[in-house]
Amino acid sequence: MTANTVLFIAEPQAVTGIFPALKEQGLQAGLADTLNGALGFIRKSRPAVVFCRPRLQGFSASDLLTQAAADPEFPPVVVFSPSGSAEEAREFLEMGARDYWLEPLVWDKIRLILPQAVRDAEPEAEPEPAPAAPEPPSAQPRGDSRFSIIGQHPAVLRVLALAKRVARSKATVLISGESGTGKEMFARYLHHNSDRDEKPFVAINCAALPEHLLESELFGHEKGAFTGAIARKQGKFELADGGTILLDEITEMDMGLQAKLLRVLQESEFDRVGGTETVKVDVRVLATTNRSIEQTVREGKFREDLFYRLNVIPLKLPALRERGEDVVRLAEFFTAKYCAAYGMGRLAFSEDAKNWLVEYEWPGNVRELQNLMERAVLLAGDGPIRRDHFLMDDAEWVPDDLHEMQQAGEEAAPPEPQTAEEALSVMPLHEMEKKLILKSLDETQGNRTRAAEMLGISVRTLRNKINEYKKLGISL
Repeated sequence: MTANTVLFIAEPQAVTGIFPALKEQGLQAGLADTLNGALGFIRKSRPAVVFCRPRLQGFSASDLLTQAAADPEFPPVVVFSPSGSAEEAREFLEMGARDYWLEPLVWDKIRLILPQAVRDAEPEAEPEPAPAAPEPPSAQPRGDSRFSIIGQHPAVLRVLALAKRVARSKATVLISGESGTGKEMFARYLHHNSDRDEKPFVAINCAALPEHLLESELFGHEKGAFTGAIARKQGKFELADGGTILLDEITEMDMGLQAKLLRVLQESEFDRVGGTETVKVDVRVLATTNRSIEQTVREGKFREDLFYRLNVIPLKLPALRERGEDVVRLAEFFTAKYCAAYGMGRLAFSEDAKNWLVEYEWPGNVRELQNLMERAVLLAGDGPIRRDHFLMDDAEWVPDDLHEMQQAGEEAAPPEPQTAEEALSVMPLHEMEKKLILKSLDETQGNRTRAAEMLGISVRTLRNKINEYKKLGISL
């Protein structure tokens, strides 16, 4: 195995965006779009991990996994999809895929799937801090400097102080807050400021898989436990032994699995699916939810005893709209990040942009802010960043060099587009937005949660846009 090499089997435009982050971490990325090309690269370079789309012209993940099953030294395979489905996830996982992800691909997620030897070889440079503001000069460092928290609002500082106090314990922590507030970042802060820092941090989304598949992912299975179980597979709890496991969206877990999870929390042991041997583990459990777990308990959809066992230390994260000037601090952090990523000089904010940032409600919280700052950096050019660069509230962006473009005759109508890509490139922004939303809803069969994930916006923002279209008489 070549520890510093990974292979992507996908269209170039689907993966090249992650290449700069991999390069910063000292990793080499290979790219293939056919089965033969992929197998040739694997034989020659022996990558640490293979990431592949479910299918391309001339390639199928099923064929690759068949090859992997016949080769004990074949690198682990992660299938990633822009939309995905539970049925497809089950198919590939049962064929031996190491994991099944929804896009986008991000470094924090890729890092977790790499072998320990690769993670140990990462450069010493600081990775991206978690969303919440630069430390004031007089403040003491908050735990591991690699995972500092950005934020000076009292609500954030209270949560951070509690997290720091309990980080080195084994106590279970329940992190709650709206979608996009940084729950997983706080979970990583807890892990990396604990004495388990050198051990694995393993995360799993409990809402992404159906019950039978989630059980296998959490606890593993024995060979022959079900159709397609061609070998023993370790679950997330075994992989996290000695470290930390994050159970994201814990309220979506089935009641039957909740009982098995309670046993792990109380006895530190479990049985693999189809197994008879009890497996002992030493794992710290962190859980997140964006719903009222107390209400879920009252509705009889979540075990009360499990809630009390998970809620030993409750961390409730404030929404971004409640954090005042932290919004500007975070905006400046993300702007600096994207300026560096795109090779641009640092950009300042105009006063109207700062005022808008503080007054906006931020339904998508920090995640929405991060996406918006990337957009603003790309549109601002040499800066400063103005309110119209956010393209919000139906604002129309006018290029700074529009006059020069008109003088050069570039105002002339473009040629008739011949492809969908060309059509989109000359479409008004509001029309492009509408078409992208309609396309995402069509590809996800109307599933607003998955459509919002594809678009990189919150479900609330998507719902508001759909309501706008309905008022205009547009049928969805």
